[in-house]
Amino acid sequence: MKKWIFTLGLDVSKKTLDFYYVLLQQHIRVTNDTTGFRVFKKWCKENQIDLKTCLIVLEHTGGYEYRFLQFCQSSSISYLRVPGLEIKRSLGITRGKNDKVDAKRIAEYADEKNNKLEASKPLNKDLVQMRSLVSFRKRLVRERAGLQATVKERKKMYECSDRDLIIKLSKRKIKTISNDIKKIEAELMKYVLTNEKMKFNYFILTSIKGIGMVNALMTIVFTENFTSFPSAKSYAVYAGVVPFDHSSGTSIKGRKMVSHLANKEIKSELNQAAKSAINYDPELKNYAARKLENKPYPVVLNNVKYKLILRMFSLIKRGENYVENYQNVA
Repeated sequence: MKKWIFTLGLDVSKKTLDFYYVLLQQHIRVTNDTTGFRVFKKWCKENQIDLKTCLIVLEHTGGYEYRFLQFCQSSSISYLRVPGLEIKRSLGITRGKNDKVDAKRIAEYADEKNNKLEASKPLNKDLVQMRSLVSFRKRLVRERAGLQATVKERKKMYECSDRDLIIKLSKRKIKTISNDIKKIEAELMKYVLTNEKMKFNYFILTSIKGIGMVNALMTIVFTENFTSFPSAKSYAVYAGVVPFDHSSGTSIKGRKMVSHLANKEIKSELNQAAKSAINYDPELKNYAARKLENKPYPVVLNNVKYKLILRMFSLIKRGENYVENYQNVA
C-alpha cells in the first residue's frame, strides 16, 4: 500500500526546476523563483495533484534548492532530499542525461520507494544562513589562493621584489581577504555557540584528531546538524568518499571507484583532515601505513576520509568526545 498518494521527481538547477509526474508521464520546467513556484502550483491543479498528500523528491544540491524548500514549508508541502548516487544506484543502468530525464528518474525512484519514504524535517534558518557563509568563505579562500599563486609566480619566474606593483597590490588584497575570512569564521562560530545542540556537536567533532574548525563547521552545515542524513554511509556517498564496484551479474568491470556525483567542497576539506589525521592520530597512521603496502596513496587517503566520517557520526550518535586509544570508536 502506498504511503503517499502523489509523488513527484524534481531536478534542481540554479535557474530552473524540472518536475516529473510518473503516473501521467507529465513534465514541466519552471523558473527557480516565486513566479515559477506559482506556475508549478497551477500545473499541479491542472493535473489534479493534491499537494497536501504529495511528496516531492529531489537530490541534495549545492543549495540551489533552498528557495523552493522555503516555499514548500510556507505552503505545507512535504519534500525529501536524497543523495544523487542513491537514486542512480537504485535505478540501475540508465542512458541519456538532461534535466527532464533526471526529473523522470527521480520520480521513478520516488514511485518505486513510495511506502518507505519519510518527508524531510523543516529547514533551520540559522543553518541556511550558515551555509551561505560557508560557501562565501570558500570563494574567498579560492581568491586568496589565486593571488598567493600570482605572488609566488612573479617572484620565481620574473625575479620580482616585494616592491613590484603587482606583488604589492596582491599582498594588500590577500591581507584584506584574510581578514574577511576571519570575520566569516567568527560569525559562523556565533551561530554555533548560541545554539546548544550545534555547540555540543561542534566540540565533539573538534575532539577528533584531524577535524578542525572548518571541517567541523562544514559537517554541521551540510548535515544540517546531523539531521538530514540517516547514516554515515549516506553522508559519505554525498561527499564522494565511498567506492563502489562497477559490476554486471557475476562479473566485475574495472576497479572500485568513487562517484563523480559528490559535494566536492566537502571532499576537498576532508582531504586536509585526512592528511592531518594520518600524521597525528596513531590509529589512523598505522591503518594508512598498512593500506599503503598494496594501495596507492589517493585510495588510502579516501579510506581515511571515510573512517573520519564514520567516527564523526558514531561519536555524535553516542554524544561522546573522541578519546585516544578508545577501542571501536568508528
